[in-house]
Formats: sequence, C-alpha cells, structure tokens
Amino acid sequence: MGLLDRLLDLVKKRETPGLTPDAPGLEIVAEAFDPVVADSAVLAGSPAWVAAAPAVLRHHLLLPPDRLAEAASILAQDGYELREQAPSEGLTRVLAVRVQVLDALHCAQERSRMAGLAQRLGGDALGWDAQQPEPTA
Repeated sequence: MGLLDRLLDLVKKRETPGLTPDAPGLEIVAEAFDPVVADSAVLAGSPAWVAAAPAVLRHHLLLPPDRLAEAASILAQDGYELREQAPSEGLTRVLAVRVQVLDALHCAQERSRMAGLAQRLGGDALGWDAQQPEPTA
C-alpha cells in the first residue's frame, strides 16, 4: 500500500466517526467467501450495500492459536482489531475487523493481504463480509 493510499485511508477513517464494529442494528450487506467471485461483482450484486456509507469490514480467518498475538500486532498497524471466535480443528476462527468506506479495489487488496498473512502464519483466509446499519425509514 503506497503513501497516497495510506493518506486516503486516514482521511476516510476520519469521515466515519459514528460507526463502530459493535454498533447496534448492523446487518450483513455483502459477503465474499467464494474466491472465484470478484469483489467488484459481490459489491455490485448487493442491493443492501450503500457505497458512500461506512461499513464494518470483517475478514474471517483461521489461525494457529500461538500466532494470534503476532497477527493482532500486524493487523493493528492498519487499524484492524482481531477478535477471537472459536477453536476449529486445531486452528482458531478469528475476525479481523475495521470500519471503512468500501470499494471493490480496497476489498480485493485487503482480501489478498489477509490471504497472504494467514498463509504466512500457518492458517487460512475464508473470506469477508461487510455490515452496515439497517436503513432507517
């Protein structure tokens, strides 16, 4: 990720002060667990996704329990929080979570980054989903 991308990400983060990963009323608006389906197609095919609004991006990972602290440290550098879910066949299911405005390019970059990180740590990246608040009437 280049300097310009990091600066843009910082600006985007400042634009999203109200949404947190634990905000009430979040619903899944897009999900990508099939590696052959492009992230752009996932977002384009999601009628519930609001492109200009912030979303909670959640990457689903399986990681060795003894590498969780290392993963959390690496992910924190880019504003992700690592949340443990449950053990699964010797690995631990975790979520890498952050709030951002979604676009296809950044979703694809982050999906690739998570796959690389999981592989280096001896785990697997399962996919991602995005949550946004339920629309108000």
